[in-house]
Amino acid sequence: MGDGPTGQDRPPAEDAAVPGFWRRLGLPGLADVHTHFLPPRLLRKVWAYFDTAGPLVGREWPIRYRWDDEARVAHLRRLGVRAFTALAYPHRPGMAESLNRWTLDFAARTPGCLPSATFFPEPGAPGYVAEALGAGARVFKVHFQVGGFLPTDPALDAVWGLLAEAGVPVVVHAGHAPVGTAHTGPAPFAALLGRHPGLAAVVAHLGAPDYAEFLDLASTHERVRLDTTMVFTSFFDAAVPFPAAELPRLRELGLAGKVLLGSDFPNIPYPYLEQLTGLAGLNLGDDWLRAVCWGNAAALFGLTAG
Repeated sequence: MGDGPTGQDRPPAEDAAVPGFWRRLGLPGLADVHTHFLPPRLLRKVWAYFDTAGPLVGREWPIRYRWDDEARVAHLRRLGVRAFTALAYPHRPGMAESLNRWTLDFAARTPGCLPSATFFPEPGAPGYVAEALGAGARVFKVHFQVGGFLPTDPALDAVWGLLAEAGVPVVVHAGHAPVGTAHTGPAPFAALLGRHPGLAAVVAHLGAPDYAEFLDLASTHERVRLDTTMVFTSFFDAAVPFPAAELPRLRELGLAGKVLLGSDFPNIPYPYLEQLTGLAGLNLGDDWLRAVCWGNAAALFGLTAG
């Protein structure tokens, strides 16, 4: 996987401005709920899929931070990312349980990483999800687009019940972007919430491109939140721009604790700083930025400034 950020892989110069961003706001750092760490062999396959603009990517997507785990963790620390995730997700049966062992071990040996886990619609899912919860998992990830299944798959009913009862949030890729499928969009996710209204969920990418509909779901379901991942960057907004008419509602939800910073690091084709400058450029106020970049995640996960 390489030896980290050397030579042409040196950190982008723009990232040096990241600590100044959160210090200006009086924050202790950043909390990023949408970052990825995977077993090295699987990560290489994921990057290869992006390199070839696979069917679920749909466009050229160069990985900006193609470094080993140690280098990527060190960079997050240089940026001042005090809390982050190791989101993994399977694309077929039989993967999730081993992914959970890896991500939970990674978190145990990586200060700042929230213990992360995943699941897939398969007979053993309730058992290994219960095991992950018992091992301290604090956030789960599920990707309906990549996994190719509906949120309402009967094999997951017990899993959703376990997570709702535990109050542990699930970062869900439920929106159509970048490539829609029969399993994505607001309607299937709304059907899931109809069955499990107490589910704690964080909708990735603000639900792009169906922003308004996912804002509706966050407004009407107490434990549904959204993350900002890749939205308000030039790369993402060229394809699925956020509607200006919804900015007042985005501000309201952010101040209500329902919008959290996400980046998709390391699988982004631009410097990390661009996510932050995109948020600042919305002019929704410093209080909103403080909530989104730290306070809302701190409340959700019990983070402290120390």
